Amino acid sequence: MGKNMIVLVIGLVLLQACNLDLEPYEGLPESELIDSDHGIKGITVGNYNYLKDSYYQRNFHFFGEYGGDNISLSGTTTDHLFYCYNYQHFPAMSSTTNFWEKAYQLVVGCNKVILNVNTKTASAQQRELKGENLFLRALTFFHLCNTFGRPYYQDPENNLGIPLKLDDNLENIPHRSSVEEVYQQVISDLKEAEQLMTSRKPNIYATKEAAQALLSRVYLYMSGSIENPNKEHALMAVEYATKVIDSEIFHLLNTEVYKTYFQLAPEENIETIFAVKHLPDIDDRGWSSIGSMYNYVNQQGWAEMFASEPYRELLGQNVEDVRHSFIEPQYEQDGVTLQKRNGYPKYYINKFSLQEGYPTLSSPVYIRLAEMYLNRAEGNARAGHAQAALDDVNLLRERAGLSAQQLYTIDDLKGRESVLEVVLEERRLELAFEAHRRWDIFRNGLTLDRRYSGVHENDFETLLISPEHLRVVFFIPESQMIVQDNLVQNP
Repeated sequence: MGKNMIVLVIGLVLLQACNLDLEPYEGLPESELIDSDHGIKGITVGNYNYLKDSYYQRNFHFFGEYGGDNISLSGTTTDHLFYCYNYQHFPAMSSTTNFWEKAYQLVVGCNKVILNVNTKTASAQQRELKGENLFLRALTFFHLCNTFGRPYYQDPENNLGIPLKLDDNLENIPHRSSVEEVYQQVISDLKEAEQLMTSRKPNIYATKEAAQALLSRVYLYMSGSIENPNKEHALMAVEYATKVIDSEIFHLLNTEVYKTYFQLAPEENIETIFAVKHLPDIDDRGWSSIGSMYNYVNQQGWAEMFASEPYRELLGQNVEDVRHSFIEPQYEQDGVTLQKRNGYPKYYINKFSLQEGYPTLSSPVYIRLAEMYLNRAEGNARAGHAQAALDDVNLLRERAGLSAQQLYTIDDLKGRESVLEVVLEERRLELAFEAHRRWDIFRNGLTLDRRYSGVHENDFETLLISPEHLRVVFFIPESQMIVQDNLVQNP
C-alpha cells in the first residue's frame, strides 16, 4: 500500500470517527499529516475505529468466550464462529484471518504516531496521543498473543507468540517473537503510555488508568498456573489494580443500577474504565452484532448461544444474586415450561443488548472496575494474602445483593478448597460472557470441562480440553503463511 493509499484510507476512516468532529485528510501528504496535532488526532481516531471494526471486535469475542464453559451453542451454523466453539480450528478460518488482518492494520496505524511523535519536542496533545496509541498497540499485541501464542506459564521463553511489528513499513514482515518477548513489549508500551497520558478523558478513550488496568491484567496472566504461582507477578497485578481503585475515578455501580450495566452508554457508566463506543444508527450491527447470537429482542437476533448449565447452576446457588438479571430464561405461554431450540433450553444472555434501548446496540466493555477488584483478589490469593483476597471478593458479592452467610471468611470457604478457588469462581460469575473465561481457564493450567448439553457434546474428543491441548491456540492464518516465508505455523 503506497503513501497516497494510506492517506486515503485514513480519510475514509475519519468519516466514521467515533463522535469527533474531524475533517477528512484526502490529498494531504503523510508528512504533513503527522506533523500537525489535528492530523495525529485524526490518525488516532482511525486507530480506534480499527479496534471497533467487526473483523476485530466480533472475532476477538468469539476467541475469548465461545471456547469457554459459560455458553452452550444450540445448533450448527455456517459462520466460522462454529469452529471457535467446537475446537475444530483450521488455518483458513475467516474469523482468525479477518482478526489478524484488522489487528495488524491497527498496529501499523499506531506505529505511525508512535514513531513520528518525539516525546521531548512534541506538544502536550501529541504526547497524550502517543500514549493512547501505545495503549492501543499494547492491547492489540496482548489480544494477538493470547489468541495465537500459548499461555504464559508454559515456557514463554521458547513458545512462539506473534510478530512484533514496531515500524510502519508495510514491506517489512517480522518473524514471530516468543511469548515472553511479546509480553515484555506490551508492558513497555503500557508503562510509557502511563507516563504520557495525563489528561482526564471519557472512558471511550485510552487513559493513564486504562493503561494501569491493563498492566494489572497482563501481570495476572503472567502470575503462573494454580500449581506453580509466580508471587512477583501476582504482586505486580495487585499493585496496578490498586492504583486504579485508589484513583477514585471509577466506582462500582450500586446494586439496582448494576442490573442494567450494559444498557448504559459507556460515558454514563462510572464503573467502566475502557469501552469501545458504538453509536445508534451508525454502529448498530443488527443481525451481525455480538448480541444477536445471545438474544432475540424486537424480532432481531439469532439467539442461538445460551447460558450453559454449569454456569446457571453456579449462579443458582444464591437466588438473590442480581447477576441473574443478565440471563433471561424463555418460557412458553404457561409461564412455567421452558422454550427449547433443537432440544436445548433457551437461556438468553443480555450483556450485549439494549444499549440506550436499541435491541442489538452494544459498546463492548474491555475493562471495568469490578475486574480490578478481582485481579487484586487473585494476585493476593496467589501471594498468600488470604484475607485481603476475600475482602475484595465479598465487596463484589455484596454489590451483587448477597450478605451474611453468603459471604466468605477464612474459616468458611463454603466447601471450596482454597481462597484462590473462591476468587476464580467469583471471577467466573462476575465477568461471564465478557470474553474472559477461556483465557482464565487455560492461563491457570485448568482443564476445560464441557460435559454438559450443547452441540459440542456429540464430539467426545473435545468434552475435556487440557491446557496443553494443541487447539488451546489458533492456527496462524493460511493467507499469512503464504505471503510470509518466515512465519512458523502452530502445530
